Amino acid sequence: MGAGELSGRRAPGFSLPDSAAKMHDPQDYRGKILVVDFMQVTCEHCSQFSAILEQARLKYGARIAVLSIVNPPSEQKGVADYIAKNKVKSPILFDCGQVAYSYLKPTSNSIQIPHVFLIDADGMIRNDFGYGAATLDVFEGKGLFTELDKMLATPKR
Repeated sequence: MGAGELSGRRAPGFSLPDSAAKMHDPQDYRGKILVVDFMQVTCEHCSQFSAILEQARLKYGARIAVLSIVNPPSEQKGVADYIAKNKVKSPILFDCGQVAYSYLKPTSNSIQIPHVFLIDADGMIRNDFGYGAATLDVFEGKGLFTELDKMLATPKR
């Protein structure tokens, strides 16, 4: 799955709990760029990307929101350990697979983790990236910042 294959469609809605049982819904973040990251706590690349997401959160402040989503086998204790180890400040939400399916299924039977979706202030997917050789700059370099800068520079309709 290449970059942007899912762009241009409305981001699927969801309401998922974080480890404190607080529910998060993309509607709550309208007016901001929403970064939705599908990850696993045992994924080495996910740890690297979590650090980049934290840098983005600090750099862009209230203009963006970051939600990371885990699916089984990631569970409560593993997520708590991951948050502590990686100093994650953004919510990590628990999904049983339905949300991942609604985001990732339209293009492929294989899911690359991490996989990030960039959703604009109107709730439309503007780009998505699955981890791979062609997207290393997004997950390990400054590519995410380039994409966010482009989205923030686009005037609102």
